[in-house]
Amino acid sequence: MTASFLLIVQIVLVVMLVIAVLLQKSSSIGLGAYSGSNESVFGAKGPASFLAKTTFTIGFLFVINTLALGYIYASNASESVVDNIVEKTNITAPATPLPAATKVEAPAAAVPNAQEQNSSTGANSTTQK
Repeated sequence: MTASFLLIVQIVLVVMLVIAVLLQKSSSIGLGAYSGSNESVFGAKGPASFLAKTTFTIGFLFVINTLALGYIYASNASESVVDNIVEKTNITAPATPLPAATKVEAPAAAVPNAQEQNSSTGANSTTQK
C-alpha cells in the first residue's frame, strides 16, 4: 500500500514539476507568455522568484520520493527476475573427457636456414650499390 501511494505521489510530482518548469520565463518565453498580468499577485519581482522556489521544492520532493520508492522496491524484492527465467533441463554433459590434441610440427624443408637468408640479402646489397 505504501509503494502504491508513493507511486501516485510520484506521478503528481512529475506533473507539477513539468507545469512549474514550463511556466517560468526563458529566452523563448515558453508558457510564461500566456500567464497574463500575474505580476501583482506574486509581488513586485513577479512570479520568477516564486516559481523558482516552487520548482526547487517540487524537485527536492521528487528526488526524496524517488529514493524512498527505490528503497521500498529493493527491500521487497526477495528474488531476482533471472531466477524465474532459467529453466531446468535434462541435458547432461558427456562423462568421458575429450582426447588431447596432438602437436603437429612444420616440416624442416619449409623453414630456410640462416645461410640461405644471408646469401640472398648479400646479393641484394651489392646490386643496390
